[in-house]
Amino acid sequence: MTAVTYELIKKDKQTGARLGVVHTPHGSFETPAFMPVGTQATVKTMAPEEIKEMKAGIILSNTYHLWLRPGNEIIKEAGGLHKFMNWDRAILTDSGGFQVFSLSDMRKIEEEGVHFRNHLNGDKLFLSPEKSMEIQNDLGSDIMMAFDECPPYPASFEYMKASVERTSRWAERCLTAHTNTDKQGLFGIIQGGEYEELRRQSAQDLVSLDFPGYAIGGLSVGEPKDVMNRVLEFTTPMMPENKPRYLMGVGSPDSLIDGSIHGVDMFDCVLPTRIARNGTFFTHQGRLVIKGAKFARDFGPIDEKCDCYTCKNYSRAYIRHLFKADETFGLRLASYHNLHFLMKLMENVRQAIREDRLLDFKEEFFEEYGYNKPNAKNF
Repeated sequence: MTAVTYELIKKDKQTGARLGVVHTPHGSFETPAFMPVGTQATVKTMAPEEIKEMKAGIILSNTYHLWLRPGNEIIKEAGGLHKFMNWDRAILTDSGGFQVFSLSDMRKIEEEGVHFRNHLNGDKLFLSPEKSMEIQNDLGSDIMMAFDECPPYPASFEYMKASVERTSRWAERCLTAHTNTDKQGLFGIIQGGEYEELRRQSAQDLVSLDFPGYAIGGLSVGEPKDVMNRVLEFTTPMMPENKPRYLMGVGSPDSLIDGSIHGVDMFDCVLPTRIARNGTFFTHQGRLVIKGAKFARDFGPIDEKCDCYTCKNYSRAYIRHLFKADETFGLRLASYHNLHFLMKLMENVRQAIREDRLLDFKEEFFEEYGYNKPNAKNF
């Protein structure tokens, strides 16, 4: 029995977008979907009940961080990650690879795996495909990710080719090591940078291994938006239609819409909560930075078009005061609003696909948000 399956509901007539449902052992969720990130088994400053209020059917947690603290053995003893953090809906765990590969000055890659130093205390550690599977099996997530090599951007064709080949070999080792296939679905990760030939090679290698789902890795790592869209345009058609497609690390409103247009089903990013902690809010008119003096006497909501808890109850002036006074409640209100904004955006994307008007929706949203203006910022 496959733990994770994809049900295609409808294709958009104008684009590659699709409406679907991903079924997991802890419930189903509609796609395209944004997954809030709970790196340390918590979505920063938020309660699980609040995430449920936003209709999130799945969240993401981080294998690397949970392995180091509190440790996968403790989470296994607690009955798995769902019980440990009191979340009864789906959870996706990443492989830990991205974090290890970002420790560029503290790690060494070899065929067996990656040697690196624990960023918390400097201890020497080793992460391999087998170890990543063991940790994720202990965590008990619904969707696990294969351990892949995460190359830097930009990287030469030769470097990327060797990296893709290693990722394919590691993917096979992950499948062999993954023991809990009836309760946890393992997704493969397509790499290849901006090179179409290498993306095709990676996709063919991984599709031949018959994972229950596939991710597009190696994007949102500093490349320009047009490069990301070009890579999505040629990569998503290489992915099976009957499996979920996941674009890793993407969460800006424009990228969520463009990714959906290219046929992506799942997205995740720390962006909404990270910018919230700096006092930055998504609004229908673009980003708003609340600390500005002009908001000191602004008693209107953050976003007049938003019906979230923050916007229904608190003014810009009050929230600015909270940030100026370093009050934690301000971080909570900002995080709630930004996550709600993206969850509502994806709800509208799904509705637009139902009505075959996703391109019109994109045009309207981009116009209002300010993407279409000359010298528009990268929102």
